[in-house]
Amino acid sequence: MKIKLLPALGLLAAFACTAPLLAMPADEPAAADDISAETQTFLKSLHPATGNVTVPGAQATLKLDPGYSFLPASEAQDVLTRLWNNPPDKDVLGMILPSEDMKVLLDEKAWAVVVTFVDEGYVSDEDAAKLDYNAMLKDMQDASKDDNADRLKQGYPAIELVGWAEPPHYDAASHKLYWARNLKFKKADGSSDGASLNYDIRVLGRRGYLSLNAVAPIDQLAQVRADMPKVLEMTEFNDGERYTDYNSKTDKTAAYGIGALVAGGIAAKAGLFAKLGALLLGLKKLIMVGIVAIGGFFARLFGRKKAQ
Repeated sequence: MKIKLLPALGLLAAFACTAPLLAMPADEPAAADDISAETQTFLKSLHPATGNVTVPGAQATLKLDPGYSFLPASEAQDVLTRLWNNPPDKDVLGMILPSEDMKVLLDEKAWAVVVTFVDEGYVSDEDAAKLDYNAMLKDMQDASKDDNADRLKQGYPAIELVGWAEPPHYDAASHKLYWARNLKFKKADGSSDGASLNYDIRVLGRRGYLSLNAVAPIDQLAQVRADMPKVLEMTEFNDGERYTDYNSKTDKTAAYGIGALVAGGIAAKAGLFAKLGALLLGLKKLIMVGIVAIGGFFARLFGRKKAQ
């Protein structure tokens, strides 16, 4: 089955689609005999880096703890397209993995973090302390419901934003932001089409921000919650490119703040956000690409600000 893509619904697009990956038991680790020769050859062709790793194109460095590894851009893109049946995405700069053994890529219980860099400029954090994340969640939930009818008509599962799996947290000292969303997918007949944990990290820099997107089965929340702060600590911009190096006289400033990052919708990058993240799901090891629809969210958010 080929993976399908849902055309963007306005500027802030959302889609969710599934395609089979490997027909292996979901509750057991992949044994060598269960992996095709082609897949084994592919895994052996990968060159995971460890220790301190430079991320070209982002002016950033990953200081990986023992047990973690990083696949460079071309290999990460190959994993997403050849192994997990995602659409090609040349914006992907690499992939962080919780193992140095590449068989982890076949483990539906493991997570992987896709790394990109968004060069939209310096993102002001002046609004961080004023944001009402509960109100934001309600607006996002309402917006996702509004778009479900269109998704179902086009043959795609409806998306239910259940809630925050991890409420948004912003560290003003390190200029790092993270949060997690619990998503459920339903078919037109109301039956479940899977659930996922979308865990997002944003590391703010002088000229933009690093976007680290991890997706995992929702029952792995405890493990992801334990691992993501480590990933957060291991990620830094290089000297001269950090948030505190911003020069208001010479550097570009983004047209949005922290609230827009959490909501998930910057119009110019909506397609990029929609492509990120991979989930090995259910008994058939499915791959999913998805993001919650938030069309109309900003109109309501700005309307609330005016009312206040």
